[in-house]
Amino acid sequence: MEDQKSTEGPKAKMPEAKDVKQIVGNLWNFLKDLTNIHDETDKKATLLHIKEDIPFKGHVVWILICSTFIASFGLNANSEAVVIGAMLISPLLGPILGAGLSLAINDLYMMKKSLGNFGVMIAVSVITAFLFFYFFPLKQESSQLLARTSPDIRDVFIAFFGGIALVLAKSKKGTMSSVVFGVAIATALMPPLCTAGYGLAIGNLSYFLGAMYLFTINSIFIAFATFLVIKYLGFSMVNQSNSIKQRRIAQMVSLFALAIIIPSLFTFINLYKKTSFETDVAQYIAREIESNNKLKLFDYQYNFEEKHLKLEFLNELSEATQNDLLNELQDYKYLQDITLEFEGGDFKSFEVISGAYEDARTRLHEKNQIIDALNNEVTQLRQKLEKESGVKTISWLSISKEAKIRFSELDQLTYSQLVRSNFLKTDTMPLVFVSFKEGMDTIKMIQEKQLLKKWLLKEMGVDSILLQDQKFIISN
Repeated sequence: MEDQKSTEGPKAKMPEAKDVKQIVGNLWNFLKDLTNIHDETDKKATLLHIKEDIPFKGHVVWILICSTFIASFGLNANSEAVVIGAMLISPLLGPILGAGLSLAINDLYMMKKSLGNFGVMIAVSVITAFLFFYFFPLKQESSQLLARTSPDIRDVFIAFFGGIALVLAKSKKGTMSSVVFGVAIATALMPPLCTAGYGLAIGNLSYFLGAMYLFTINSIFIAFATFLVIKYLGFSMVNQSNSIKQRRIAQMVSLFALAIIIPSLFTFINLYKKTSFETDVAQYIAREIESNNKLKLFDYQYNFEEKHLKLEFLNELSEATQNDLLNELQDYKYLQDITLEFEGGDFKSFEVISGAYEDARTRLHEKNQIIDALNNEVTQLRQKLEKESGVKTISWLSISKEAKIRFSELDQLTYSQLVRSNFLKTDTMPLVFVSFKEGMDTIKMIQEKQLLKKWLLKEMGVDSILLQDQKFIISN
């Protein structure tokens, strides 16, 4: 027993409740100190900085116009770097922060000033972009343009957290310009306005409405984030000399805040559902259809508002297969209540067409091999004839056909070999008679003859050629 006791070590001492409480308390104090933003907040400077960015006149107007032109050029050229540059110099964030701040401190005057300037900024930007895209000759759609025609749930999160980062940077003692520049790029306010102008310029109302919807969502959630941060930091409310007037202003600002926040929450929920629906559709297509080699999907269309998904197949679907695809919808949360429509083709006909296509390709390949063999044989015979006779043979049929294509004004082309002799030796020279269509300009005809002669020398592979007008041919 003594040996057994001696082999057992001392039992580990369990920490007491007060020790655990102290550890948790120390951790909590550390986290509070780590995340504390009140001590480094300069409220007076924050109010001053935000108020200074609200006015829209003078230099700011021209900066906005230049930013709009730069963004429009970038969207047109599909240049992401140029678009980013335009977002960096855009002054659109100023009035948005002013609107959020005014909501938080019940400053009706600042709210009116912020919203008024913001509305003028929007009008100037859209009109400038409209004029650019309306008069600029290149109006092709680019991926940068199309990306700004409809929002999704990610745009909401980007705008909201970008707004929080921006207000925190503005409220901190000292400057954090890198945060301001980063938020300007991330929230991307200028490109949607340029896309809205593009939609008006080409008469596409859906582009205009989609881009303005994206811009509105970004602006609202930046202002909402500003409102929350200012409230959390405990900025003082604006005091009015008249208590009744102050109460009325507070009520009006509160109603306006609710008018912005409540619709934005519904927008967030709707965008979340739409994004989830599209994600489920993509996963359903990939997992249940494309992974099945027996199903040959041709195309599919979906409509979130109508809860409808249409599948188009090349092959004909049996009733059992359709039932399986319907049952598999239950594995996807946002597809359980949709209407699934099938459109199938005739699989047998598809196989017949595929087989006929392969047969035709095989026969064409065999014919091409025969043609290549004949061409090689003709080439060999031509070379043998040239060697024995000393006269170069020319494939006049192919040359004349190509000449008609290259020189559309040609009316007739005749070729023969001219035999020349000085009574000491005899040689041959190609002789070509040419005629052009009646009414052709004389100067143009001379130019065409020169070009034709140069081209014939190259095609016929000879050093010299005699080119004569067709009308001098003597016939019986």
